[in-house]
Parts: sequence; structure tokens; C-alpha cells
Amino acid sequence: MAEHVEAHEHGHEEHHPRLQHHFQDMRTQQHAARLGMWLFLATEILLFGGLFCAYSYYRTLFPEAWKECSKHLNRPFGLLETFDLITSSFTMVLAIHFTRIGNRKLSVLMLLATATMGFGFLGLHGYEYYHEWLEGALPGKYYHFEEVTATGAPMFYAVYFLMTGLHSAHVFIGGVVLLVLTYLTAKGNYDASYDHPLDLGGLYWHLVDLIWIFLFPLLYLV
Repeated sequence: MAEHVEAHEHGHEEHHPRLQHHFQDMRTQQHAARLGMWLFLATEILLFGGLFCAYSYYRTLFPEAWKECSKHLNRPFGLLETFDLITSSFTMVLAIHFTRIGNRKLSVLMLLATATMGFGFLGLHGYEYYHEWLEGALPGKYYHFEEVTATGAPMFYAVYFLMTGLHSAHVFIGGVVLLVLTYLTAKGNYDASYDHPLDLGGLYWHLVDLIWIFLFPLLYLV
């Protein structure tokens, strides 16, 4: 009898409407998707790893410029942005949790909250960029910030804008993905038997948050 029930459940899983024809069951499909996402995230880590190496090299060359320029970054805003992204990771976890227990409304709400915090982060960071542009704290030959004249200050802002700008681009992409996932969740596309698109979106979003946790102290708390 137990074997009959197991065979019935296995057959039901094999005929899941979201199961791709080249996978034998949903578990294998989910494992493959997650492996692919981890490989993609590894390339993202390599990308930012190169920037962290450049940061370390130029900070060694211009320690005084790094220290003085860091003092002029908006630390309260940086702290608020950090809190914003950490909280958004928590709401992303809640969104997956509520999908798995069948509470679609709360899942949609948590996804919307996560996306909103992501775009809120971009708004806060855009405000910082605007004031740095007004002050002339710009990279390379465009630098004309009168309060910091230490050698290497233009390089600090070149590294700052490159690292935070690339990170912001990832936050924007992640926000758009979250809005798409919100729409599909509201339509009822995901449930306890098929939620790995949410799981993959969550992995990407957690990486974006993790990178900022490194960027904040390296740039704002030198």
C-alpha cells in the first residue's frame, strides 16, 4: 500500500505543469536551477572581487586621500541604506516562507516591500550622488572638491562611483526582477510545489545585500 502511494505521488510530481521535459522530477529541476544560479553568483563575486582588489591597491597608494574623502561621505545615509537592504533581505525570506505555506497575499506584500526598499535605496544613493556632483567630488579630471586636496582624492571618487554605481545597477535589476515575481505570485504561479523562481530571486537579492555590507565600511568607515 505504501509503495502504491509513493508511486502515485512520484507520478504526480513527474506530471507537474512546471516540470520541464528534460528533467525527471521537480527536485532535479530545482537542483539544476539552483546550481546555475550559484554559478552565476560566482561570476558576480569575481567581478566585484576585481574591484575590491583595485580598491586595496589604491588605498595603499593614497592612504591620506582615502581617509579624508571617506570623512566627506554621508555616513548617516550610508547607515540608513545598509539598514534598508538588510531589512529587505528579511522581507524576501518572508515572501518565500508565505508562498510555501500558501498565504499568497502576504507573499505579494513582502515582495512589494522588498522591491520598494530596493528602489528606496537607489533614491537615497541618488541623493548622495547629486550632492557629490554639486560639491565637485567627482572622479578623475572632473574632480574639483575644494575641501580635500590630498593627492589621490580623484582616484578615491573614481573607485567610489565605480563600485557603488555597479552595485546600484544590480539593485535596479534586482528590483525589476522582484516586481516581475510579485506579478507572477499575485497570479498564483507559485506555491509550495513550485517556488524556486522566488528562491533564485532571493539568492540574487541576498548577494546584492551582502556586497553592500562590504562596500559600506570600506568606503564610508575608512
